[in-house]
Amino acid sequence: MKFDPDPDVKVLLPDGSQKSLLTYQLPSAILVLAALLLVVSMFQPYWSITMTAPQYPKGLTVEVYVNHLEGDMGEIDGLNHYLGMPPLDEGGRFERQISIPALAMLGLLLIAATFIHSKWAAILALPALLWPVIFLADLWLILYTYGHSIDPESALGGAIDPFTPPILGTGKIAQFGTVAELQAGFYLALAAVAVILVGLWFHRVAYKPLQDARKRIKTQEQSAAS
Repeated sequence: MKFDPDPDVKVLLPDGSQKSLLTYQLPSAILVLAALLLVVSMFQPYWSITMTAPQYPKGLTVEVYVNHLEGDMGEIDGLNHYLGMPPLDEGGRFERQISIPALAMLGLLLIAATFIHSKWAAILALPALLWPVIFLADLWLILYTYGHSIDPESALGGAIDPFTPPILGTGKIAQFGTVAELQAGFYLALAAVAVILVGLWFHRVAYKPLQDARKRIKTQEQSAAS
C-alpha cells in the first residue's frame, strides 16, 4: 500500500493529468534532509591522524574539524619546532575561517533547490555534491604544503626529507608511524551526497512530466496558430 498523507489532494498538470501532492513534497523533504546532514557534519571531526613512536606509545593524535583542530597539537608543534615548521594551526587557517559560512551556503542552496522546478535544481545542488571531494583535495594540499615547509637551517632540518602525510591508511614520517582516517563529519557529508542524489532523482520524477506537459501544450498551441 502506497503511503500518501493526502490522498485526496492532487496536483493538476497543464495537460489535464493529475499527480499526488506527495510526488512534489518528497524531493523537497529529501533535499532539506541533506542540508541538515551538512549542518550536523560541522560539529564532528572530518579527519584524524595518529602518530606513534617508541617515546609516544599511546600516540599523538590530531582531529580536523571544518573550523578548528583538536588533539595533541602542543606536543606535535614542540617536535616540529626543531624542524623549523610552523604551528599546525597555521595550515588551512583561511579554509577554517570560511568553512562554517561556506557549509551554511551549501545548505541554503539545497533549500533553494526545493523551489526550483527544472534542471537548475541540480545546478544549485552541485556544490554540495562536490564538497567531500573539495575537502579531500584541499586537505591534501595543506598536508603537502606543511610537509614541505621544513627549514633546512633549523636544528634538525637536515635530518628529515620533505614529506606529505597520507590522507588515508598507514604511513611513516621519520621515526613516527602514522594512521590517517576519515571521521564522522566526512561520512555525514558523504551521506548528504547520497541523499541529494536520491532527492534529485525524485525531483526529476516529479517535475519532468510537468515540463513535458508544458512543452506539449506549447507545441499544440503553435500548431493551432499556424
